Amino acid sequence: MDLGLAGRVYVVTGGSRGLGYATARALVAEGAQVALCSRDETTLRAAADTLGGPDHALAVAGDIAEPGTPTRLVAAAAARYGHVDGALISVGGPEPGAALALSDEQWRAGFESVFLGPLHVVRALATEITPGGSIALVLSTSVRSPIEGLAISNALRPALAMTTKSLADELGPRSIRVNGLLPGRIDTDRLRELEVAGGRPVTSRREWERQVPLGRYGDPLEFGKVAAFVLSPASSYVTGAMIPVDGGLSRSF
Repeated sequence: MDLGLAGRVYVVTGGSRGLGYATARALVAEGAQVALCSRDETTLRAAADTLGGPDHALAVAGDIAEPGTPTRLVAAAAARYGHVDGALISVGGPEPGAALALSDEQWRAGFESVFLGPLHVVRALATEITPGGSIALVLSTSVRSPIEGLAISNALRPALAMTTKSLADELGPRSIRVNGLLPGRIDTDRLRELEVAGGRPVTSRREWERQVPLGRYGDPLEFGKVAAFVLSPASSYVTGAMIPVDGGLSRSF
């Protein structure tokens, strides 16, 4: 199937590694151009170079939780490639911990990065994105079921999921689609870091693998390919959806 991505332009936040970078890889492989954003400029520039440099991937360092960054990112993409057709919005996970153990500062920081950051990006895109464009927000299976030890994520991802539904309603009349992606146990650096922080990484992984019907963690590129499809014209009648990419881990519809 031709996804129709050749010549299209996407902003990808969290684009230096993990699910963002995997999505950028999938988009570029299908002929799209991407503007990557993350806070680590060195890692970000290396990622853009690996994807083929400025003709294929532009690096724009910054934190999307800072209001000026999304506007600068979208403007850079439009200036370099002529237009913007959509975005994959991914942010790093908030501080782990139990709800009662986390400080007000940790909760506020989580809200700024996990909720307001993506909303800033959508606002910046709303004035630039072409009709027929597509936005996908990387959420989590915690939208449907809480994950132990990730209280901030458990609170904010469902809120962002409902905001995604609202955005789909608001932007639909302009033929702009907005969807949520719900990754499960995808083998990213972030997930390995959480497993190590838990003190029993090998045992924890085996326990999770037993809960996944496919019996294994996902590869980031498996997520990236799904994201590329959702962003592409090939999924032109899909909007307001919450799409799990979790090997069957979720037990609800």
